Amino acid sequence: MSLSTGEEPQNKHVQSMFARVLFDNSYSRLPENFYVRQNPLPVERPALIHFNEALAHRFGIEFKDILQTSAGQNLLAGVFAGNIIPAGAAPLAQAYSGHQFGHFSPQLGDGRAVLLGELRDTEGTLWDIQLKGSGPTPFSRGGDGRSALGPVIREYIVSEAMARLGVPTTRSLAAVSTGEAVYRQGPLPGGILTRVAASHVRVGTFQFFASRGDHVSVRKLADYMIDRHYPEAAAAKNPYIELFLAVMARQSALVAQWMSLGFIHGVMNTDNMTISGETIDYGPCAFMDRYDPSTVFSSIDKGGRYAYGNQGKIAQWNMARLAESLLPLFDPESNRAVALAEEMVTDFAALFDRDWQSAMTAKLGFQEIEPDDKTLISDLLALMYATKADFTQTFRSLEAAVGGDVAELYGQIGQSAQAVNWREAWRSRLQHEKADIVALKERLHAVNPLYIPRNHLVEEAIAAGVERRDYGKMERLMTVLSQPYEAQQGAEDYAVPPEVEDPYYQTFCGT
Repeated sequence: MSLSTGEEPQNKHVQSMFARVLFDNSYSRLPENFYVRQNPLPVERPALIHFNEALAHRFGIEFKDILQTSAGQNLLAGVFAGNIIPAGAAPLAQAYSGHQFGHFSPQLGDGRAVLLGELRDTEGTLWDIQLKGSGPTPFSRGGDGRSALGPVIREYIVSEAMARLGVPTTRSLAAVSTGEAVYRQGPLPGGILTRVAASHVRVGTFQFFASRGDHVSVRKLADYMIDRHYPEAAAAKNPYIELFLAVMARQSALVAQWMSLGFIHGVMNTDNMTISGETIDYGPCAFMDRYDPSTVFSSIDKGGRYAYGNQGKIAQWNMARLAESLLPLFDPESNRAVALAEEMVTDFAALFDRDWQSAMTAKLGFQEIEPDDKTLISDLLALMYATKADFTQTFRSLEAAVGGDVAELYGQIGQSAQAVNWREAWRSRLQHEKADIVALKERLHAVNPLYIPRNHLVEEAIAAGVERRDYGKMERLMTVLSQPYEAQQGAEDYAVPPEVEDPYYQTFCGT
């Protein structure tokens, strides 16, 4: 990646380091109705607030020496603010539509982001590099195209925590402050996030073309996705049916995995559901402390459409919208195409139920699903709801309980007759596993985290960064979250909910 700054960097080591990064943008070779070419809008005083060296290492570059000099940090800030365009990059804003809270918007698109291009990691895998908050595009719909610093910090923390928890997700490579104010309810410091994704194609991208009757572009997009993410589908009798089934399987597994961790995605719109099967958009989102399936954290989800307990059904609804977009590719005869789509989408319910049971039974220490396991799961969740138990701590307590130390478990679900009966039923079920206590503890330890990005901790990190430009709390929180399953000395406070939970806690979209 050579640099087009208009002047030679004083630090030759920095320059040579960047020269080894080769940008491309395969999306820019699709027809021009797929995107609008758009450079980021430069900012006044970019400053690097966090850089993901471990993620950068996957692209074969070491940045340690660069980060040790102010010139190097300034250079990185310029790149990740969009002031410096890497050679080989072809910045563009992608076009897409989307159902937002059930209402279709025929044209959305990247209103505050640009896809710089793609990089290959050391294993040859292609990754999108996108700047989020980089200024207005033709899709901004009158907005400023910027992001406040708070949402940038939130997405950085939560996306990286999700990755460490083992959830397929977009990643965060860098966060910068812009030195400029953005105006929402009032002036706020601005920020830009560098997001890394397997790709940024969404269900809404297919809807963009299908809603216009542009079936040629739907096919081109489907072929692009098969080539990039699902090459095995190309050999199928109907590659597009195989593509849809593969996307459906990934989405089912993804949402089931979210739910097994107590995560709530606040904007499960079709424009926020990726074809690659990664979690995307950490605006309105949060992890539950107290278990309640009706929990909603999004300030804009007034009706609870995307509540915790609704996420599987919404995933199915979104898959139905993708199927509608692909109908002409399923079968040239419309009635047969509809019948095929209906059958596949109907099957999602059973697929998701299996994925959810698989994720939840693993959290109970089981390797195989047995007929009565669903009742065992639902009975535990009912106890947790009745006692206002902490979701993460309850499942973590099972590791001790399997060895006979039930104090933490009963501290969460109480010691009622129902709770005691549940524990006995669980212990009886564990005997089917044919594993000793050490193996069971290891199994439970591996799937039930001790640390999650708890809302009050994320808010503390955001407040310190936004109000005082102090990123120490962010750094400390991310250090703890980098090993979410391992107890860390001095991190006891990161494992517990707040003493008083805010019943009105909300998260907000960054626009």
